[in-house]
Amino acid sequence: MSLFEDRKQAVTERYEHLITRPNEKIPYGNGVYDRYKYPVLTAEHTPLIWKYDFNPATNPFFAERLGINAVLNPGAIYINDKYYLVARVEGYDRKSFFAVAESDNGIDNFRFWDHPVVMPETEDPDTNVYDMRLVQHEDGWIYGLFCTERKDPDAPAGDLSSAVAQCGIARTKDLISWERQADLKSKSPQQRNVVLHPEFIDGKYAFYTRPQDGFISAGSGGGIGWGLSESIEHASIDEELIIDERCYHTIKEVKNGQGPAPIKTDKGWLHIAHGVRGTAAGLRYVLYAFLTDLQEPYKVTYRPGGHFIAPQGEERVGDVSNVVFCNGVIARENGEVYIYYASSDTRIHVATTTVDQLLDYCMNTPVDPLRSYDCVQQRVQLVDRNLEYMRVHS
Repeated sequence: MSLFEDRKQAVTERYEHLITRPNEKIPYGNGVYDRYKYPVLTAEHTPLIWKYDFNPATNPFFAERLGINAVLNPGAIYINDKYYLVARVEGYDRKSFFAVAESDNGIDNFRFWDHPVVMPETEDPDTNVYDMRLVQHEDGWIYGLFCTERKDPDAPAGDLSSAVAQCGIARTKDLISWERQADLKSKSPQQRNVVLHPEFIDGKYAFYTRPQDGFISAGSGGGIGWGLSESIEHASIDEELIIDERCYHTIKEVKNGQGPAPIKTDKGWLHIAHGVRGTAAGLRYVLYAFLTDLQEPYKVTYRPGGHFIAPQGEERVGDVSNVVFCNGVIARENGEVYIYYASSDTRIHVATTTVDQLLDYCMNTPVDPLRSYDCVQQRVQLVDRNLEYMRVHS
């Protein structure tokens, strides 16, 4: 057998073993959600035909021609009795693109479709696109909202890092063919992490936004915003209301943003968001949750303190370390919830829970009292209640 065939066979066997490997629930979860032993998608899960030239005449060493650096930050949806992730795939060249992977059970055996998503461009072509939020809207379309990034035209000469981020919008019926709409317009200089609410509000399309002054820095902006648009084909928000603000010395002091679209429950809308704080080692991203009113989704009703999911173990290491980020969640009609989160801008994990567990977490976890003294009082009260309960029931 030739060198080409030897390598092709070995690489193919390794690939098939990886994508068919059963996942395992990690025991002794925290009662809110369960983590799993293996990531559901990594760079190694991408199809070999994306990376290798399969012609021995032009690739005698069966070498990679187009490498994949990371797979992260997927939108998620459950349709046709399957779990679909529209993942952000980043090549060695730093350019990201979207690709669909599907699974029968949502926790393992995710397999990418042969072809990545061909996302149409606008008249002003994107340099980079990433972090799609998938929403099955009541108007009958599946929408993908994502960050579209272009070089800042006002950047000084020689500045090759400054960028402008805005919200790209596309829609589809089958995750194959996508219709690109005009980018969202708002008064904010930068818009990242924009999410479409799944229902009309007052007959209008409703958006969760994150207005920022700069590409990285929130500046005077930041917080999760709320705005309405008459149209989705030419979406435009005239006024943004901040419904979940940044706060000093908390998990969201630097910036925060909506994750996936919220989950509708009989107690209100369940939100998963990300919060960012500064540390001596750089920015730390965690997830947090909150609940908003069922009729007025812009009014927060419960705000549990602290983080919901934070990076643990190997999740802390990657291209951008000490980060978890979520823009995809699947809520089944049976109450099961699948939370897809990326760690350190490198790989994708799943955490499973239920609507009941999430509601219990949101409604019965104390708020952040914002001061050390009051935090101690919270714990003292919990200890005293437990001691009294154990005394009575011993």
